[in-house]
Formats: sequence, structure tokens, C-alpha cells
Amino acid sequence: MNIGIIGCGTMGSGIAQVAATAGHQVEVYDLNSEAIKKSAEKLSLILNRLVEKGRIDDGKKDSILKNINYTNSLNELKEADLVIEAIVENLDIKHKVFTELESIVSENCIIASNTSSLSIASLAACLKQAGRFIGIHFFNPAPLMKLVEVIPAIQTDAGILKQTMDIIASWGKTVVKAKDTPGFIVNKVARPFYGEALRIYEEGVADFATIDDALKTIGGFRMGPFELMDFIGNDVNYTVSETVFTAFYFDARYKPSFTQKRLKEAGYFGRKSGQGYYIYTEGVMKPEPSKDQALKERIFQRILFMLINEAADTLHMQIADAKDIDLAMTNGVNYPKGLLRWADELGIKTCINALDELFDEYHEERYRCSPILRKLAIEEKNFFEA
Repeated sequence: MNIGIIGCGTMGSGIAQVAATAGHQVEVYDLNSEAIKKSAEKLSLILNRLVEKGRIDDGKKDSILKNINYTNSLNELKEADLVIEAIVENLDIKHKVFTELESIVSENCIIASNTSSLSIASLAACLKQAGRFIGIHFFNPAPLMKLVEVIPAIQTDAGILKQTMDIIASWGKTVVKAKDTPGFIVNKVARPFYGEALRIYEEGVADFATIDDALKTIGGFRMGPFELMDFIGNDVNYTVSETVFTAFYFDARYKPSFTQKRLKEAGYFGRKSGQGYYIYTEGVMKPEPSKDQALKERIFQRILFMLINEAADTLHMQIADAKDIDLAMTNGVNYPKGLLRWADELGIKTCINALDELFDEYHEERYRCSPILRKLAIEEKNFFEA
């Protein structure tokens, strides 16, 4: 099978590496010759490092390099069976590329986008044969992250969905299916991890370090929300929050934070700029978190119950099934446990009571309990049967 990749930035290059490692012939297209050169050089460095670590041998390295060809002519993708686009998140630019691509590839070629913010239906709309179009959302870095969200548009043929999921699974990825809704699974369900942490800070309950420490030491998360936002980049994370908020018709659950907006405006993006919620200049020590365990327990519980509610509502709205939601969060953002499984362990009624307490305190729609939690409580059921 021949694979075409459009764009050789971080995501495009990573996806090309995954496909080439799986043994496919990969054609990587980019108009920018300098970007092509950098992508090829970076891939060689990555593979050399993998050889040094004993992850692959020289023979495998050579075969991966041999499997990838770079081009600045879209016509070179004419033999592709699957083309994955990974360029700038601009609908008009993507439409222009897809329209040209459709005139080049065969009728049987699957055309896909790695978009994380645009609707798959809107992308497919420019094609004469829209049934061949699908969303394939990898996570960064694509070679290391196991999760891939596959998102059919309302136009996508059922056969294309199955074929795509089978192809991506054969690359050793954990594949989940998501409805074409803003944020798909991971970027939707994860919003409270950031949003509620920011809300807690803005209320003066605790500082960044204490909130981060609560999620790590009590919850078992690898990074706290502020550490993670600094790692992702506050420019990127704020934009995702703003996009999801707008796309969900300004639902209060996804309301962005002025704290993060000001950091973005100031250029305090996090690690990549040297300053975000924390300062990353050499010699500058991170603030010490509070030693108040009761405070940290409250912080952790509040964020966890909001995450559980978001996961529950994602199931309620039939965006994905329970198994895929938990798989997405454990494999896509390395959560220590699936949120719906976590809800079962804590008890559905415990989750409802915690959310109702928040709603009673704030009287905000942000804290409304998902109907599926109340339904499960009435039926005395869990998300997963024991």
C-alpha cells in the first residue's frame, strides 16, 4: 500500500515515520524545500538515536529511510492508496489542496485529514467524491503516542471507515472512533483538566504549584495541569479552548480563562518561550506547593469529578462508546485511569453528589450533572459491568 503525506512539519513527518516503519512506501509532499530538507535530516537523527538505544537495528533504519520519498510536486502522490493531510488549520487552504489532490489520485484513494479543530464534514464538502474522506487524528509525537482518533464525516462511506481503522490498527496504533464533534474525544474530555484548574486558581483557592501537586501526588497524573499547559504551549492550549467553546455555541463548561489569555497575549507560552505559569530560566526554582493535604484533596476531587462528568456527557451525546472514551484518555493524554472506570470505582452516586454540590454553590450551567449519571444511579448500574 502506498501512503501519501501532505505537509512535512512535526505531525506530517511523524506520521510518515509511522507508515514507513510499518513497511509502506511513503511519499511526503511539501511546497517548502527547506521544510523537506529539515524533515529528512530530523528523521535521520531520530532513527540514529533509535539504533543507539537498541530499539531498531541498522537494517530497519535503512528500510525506513528507503520507504520515504520527499517531493514538492503534488502529482507524485498519484499512486497513493491513502493520503493524510497535516498542514495549517485553515479551511480554505485545505479545500484548495484537497480539490487539486482529488484530480490527481485514483477513485479508490482514501483522502484524510489530521485536523484537530475543523469539522470533517466541512473538509469533505469540497470533494466530488466526499464518501472517500475521513478524519485520522494522530497525537504528537505520532511515532510514540499510541492513540489515533478516526472520525467519519456524515458523508463518509461505511466501508471507508472500516478500511481506515484496519489500516491504522495494522500500524500498531490504538484506534478509537469518534463522532464529528468539536474536540472529538480527547480535546473535548480534557477541557476541565485545564479549565477547572484555572478556575480554582482564579478563585484564590491555591497557587499553580499546589494544584499541580494535588493532581500528581493524589491523582497519579504524570503532569499537573499548569505544567502540561506550559509543555503544550499556552498559545496552543488557549486556542483549542477558545475553539471548543465557540464550536459548542458558548457552552459554559468550555469557557476559556482570562489568566491563560493574558499569558498568551504576553508571549508567555511556557517552556518554548522560557516563561508561562512557571519560569524556565536556568537556576530559577519552582515554587513549593502547600503541604495542606486536605486542601489538595479538595482540589483533586473537584477536577476529577468535572473530568468524569465531561467523559459521561461524551457518552451521553454518543460521541464515542464507553470503551473508546477510556482508551482515548489513557492512551491519548496518559491519564492514570479511564474516567468512566474511575466513576464506577468511586460510585455513580458519589459523582452525582459532588457535582450537585458544585452546582448548588455556584448556580452555573458549567457544573450541571450529565443526565447519563442520574440515569445510571436510578437503574443502579455502572458504565462497565463488573
